[in-house]
Amino acid sequence: MAAPRDVPLEVNGRPVVLYLDPDAPLLMVLRNDLELNGPKYGCGLGECGACTVLLDGRAVRPCVLPLSRAEGRRLTTLEGLGTVEAPHPVQAAFIAEQGAQCGYCLNGMIMTTVALLARKPDPSEAEIRDALAHNLCRCGTHVEILASVRRAVTEAAK
Repeated sequence: MAAPRDVPLEVNGRPVVLYLDPDAPLLMVLRNDLELNGPKYGCGLGECGACTVLLDGRAVRPCVLPLSRAEGRRLTTLEGLGTVEAPHPVQAAFIAEQGAQCGYCLNGMIMTTVALLARKPDPSEAEIRDALAHNLCRCGTHVEILASVRRAVTEAAK
């Protein structure tokens, strides 16, 4: 365990300096210290995707990243995408297509989709499936999730 120190980063567009152990799991820092509950604790091994956040626009799994990996970087959680009144287009697409059952995987599905569409605005069906392949949905709403992503692509093209 490292000695606590100041760790500066940007979270959801706001500068933040945390005085913590730089080796602390980033997911725990987000949930416990910053009270951001969009990223979920799923497997703790970086395999299920429930915790997915964007780090400099790239989808990453904070359950397996130390806080120090986010130092000086731009971090976006589900809370930083949109609001209830004005959801992000991907969030709006998931709402319109009812792309969730229990909702536990939703954070990872949405954050992964946002990252995909930022780098590839018009992905093929195979590219969508490939991007979401490592995000697990135990409820089996895969059809609705894929429809949500397709809707986000279509809406963005308008």
